[in-house]
Amino acid sequence: MPAGKLGVDTHAATRDARRLSTLLEVSQALSGTLNLKASMQRVLGILVRHHGVVRGMVTVLRDGELHVEAAEGFEDRARSVRYRVGEGITGQVVESGKPIVVPRVSREPALLNRAARRGEASRQELSFICVPIVLHRTAVGALAVDLRFKPERDFDSSVKFFGIVSSMMAQALNVQRQVEDERRRLLDENTHLRQELRERYDFSNIIGTSGPTRQMYEQVAQVAQTNTTVLIRGESGTGKELIAHAIHYNSLRVKKPFVKVSCAALPDTLIESELFGYEKGAFTGATTRKKGRFELAESGTLFLDEIGDINLSTQVKLLRVLQEREFERVGGTDTVRVNVRMIAATNKDMEKALIEGTFREDLYYRLNVFTIFVPPLRDRKADMLLLADHFLEKFSREHGKVIKRISTPAIDMLMSYHWPGNVRELENALERAVLVCDGAVIHGHHLPPSLQTADASGTVTRVSLKDAVAAYERDLIQDALKTTRGNRAKAARLLDTTERILNYKVRGHAIDSRRFRSPEVGKRVAIPFEE
Repeated sequence: MPAGKLGVDTHAATRDARRLSTLLEVSQALSGTLNLKASMQRVLGILVRHHGVVRGMVTVLRDGELHVEAAEGFEDRARSVRYRVGEGITGQVVESGKPIVVPRVSREPALLNRAARRGEASRQELSFICVPIVLHRTAVGALAVDLRFKPERDFDSSVKFFGIVSSMMAQALNVQRQVEDERRRLLDENTHLRQELRERYDFSNIIGTSGPTRQMYEQVAQVAQTNTTVLIRGESGTGKELIAHAIHYNSLRVKKPFVKVSCAALPDTLIESELFGYEKGAFTGATTRKKGRFELAESGTLFLDEIGDINLSTQVKLLRVLQEREFERVGGTDTVRVNVRMIAATNKDMEKALIEGTFREDLYYRLNVFTIFVPPLRDRKADMLLLADHFLEKFSREHGKVIKRISTPAIDMLMSYHWPGNVRELENALERAVLVCDGAVIHGHHLPPSLQTADASGTVTRVSLKDAVAAYERDLIQDALKTTRGNRAKAARLLDTTERILNYKVRGHAIDSRRFRSPEVGKRVAIPFEE
């Protein structure tokens, strides 16, 4: 092989190796961060160091103009320069989507030289290459570089190389836009969900007009706008968690996290690390540092459900957090300070726990700053029909059924039952009734067996077969009259009988059909207190 040919091949091989190395660096620079300006600035620095680039500039199309995203070798004022699409060589490249090469800058009048006067930094002649940044077959920017003029330079090869670099920039730009779109979507979704939560737990959505409910409402309204620690007491199923939600979403901390911990669901060996977090190596399996619930609730509200179930050793650390607003992670020595509002709930007899020594007195008095007692359902029977109507509409909608109301005997059964499971049990009973109901009215036999069994509930009296059949017949006639607004002829057709027989039955059961002629009162729909 001739010596000249060997020299050319060696030079080409060296150039290709250098370019491959540069592309690897460019890839690492663009993938190392989501800060597009910083990564493109590093790319221009790489091109200056390894490829004889005197100056470089990256422009991106935004709001119909080309904005300088990164610049190397230009004065600071270059970053504020704007180009219109089609203006100058850079604008022409973006408009056409094709690269432009100016072998000798001094002979090209189309160069605008807005960013700097070429030739001031070097007396040498310069070459100018501008390639488009193409995304989804559309030019969204441009990469422009000044190179030292060399007569023997292979401009086709250079354009291909810088075209690869611009393609990598386009992919980085695409990733950044996808991240920004997802971030905006998540922010919008977060805002929407927060608004839904505020509306759901708004005070106006409390169901109930009974005295205990009104008193509870007044207490929630009094304490919500403060930072006071709240202790919510009540039986299981009464709605303690929803009271905690209502306090948070009507407080000054509404835009901050609401973090819930169910103390009864966590074993004693895990409750401390869940609340306070742990350091790497604190125990087997602790491969990284983990934040606890207190840190996750920073500036927000921490709700400790069933706090009466935590062990004595955890109670000591919990007392310190309430007093000093600081703690150490499990296995750590650094003190962590937090600003968290505490809301606790329990269904335990706390006074009995204090006597037995299973709960610390000092912690109890720290928690018992403002206590809210959530009344059991049996003490707010005046709210029963409102709650039942709400659940009836809720589950009819969820299960795609058209159920208009609850029959009078079924209402009597609901009102007579002692409800050991409180609102949660009522909700489950109504859902079951909706599922098994095959008509438009909930009857007594649609309710759970616990409400129908005398031994279990004490709500159903022992009657003869004749009386039971008569009561059921009376119930059917009343339901038909309610449906037809007291029209006996329509009610008779609905029951597949004659009007004469229906009139006979109405007189026999002493039913006053006139009371069914007034329209039904609209039903109130709102969010109940339940867990």
